[in-house]
Amino acid sequence: YQRRVHGTLSECLFFFDFLTMVHWSNNPTVSAKVRRVCAVTPLPKTVKACKRIAQPKKKLRACRDLVLEVLGFAPYQRRMMELLKVGRDRRALRFAKRRLGSHKRAKKMREYITECLRKQRAKK
Repeated sequence: YQRRVHGTLSECLFFFDFLTMVHWSNNPTVSAKVRRVCAVTPLPKTVKACKRIAQPKKKLRACRDLVLEVLGFAPYQRRMMELLKVGRDRRALRFAKRRLGSHKRAKKMREYITECLRKQRAKK
């Protein structure tokens, strides 16, 4: 966590006299470390890329729906559908884990495919 330091050395020395009067824990503009005796302001917090990417995107969703409609499901997804239709949920999860690489992704894919199957049944 970085902080921006204000002032020159002479201002810092002047501020040192002021710090003797300031209670450290109550003043947010004073650095927590006693050795760094200068007024500081915290840098603005930036939004992490993973949080920004995680937000839903309308264009991407529409594009994926179009690709799914034109091309259909991938072969591993079709096999997962067959396993889920038969009732082999754990086997489908294990299969997805092998193909996708992680347990979390596999669970998400299994939920997605069960939702697709539910929608297909509702259409009929």
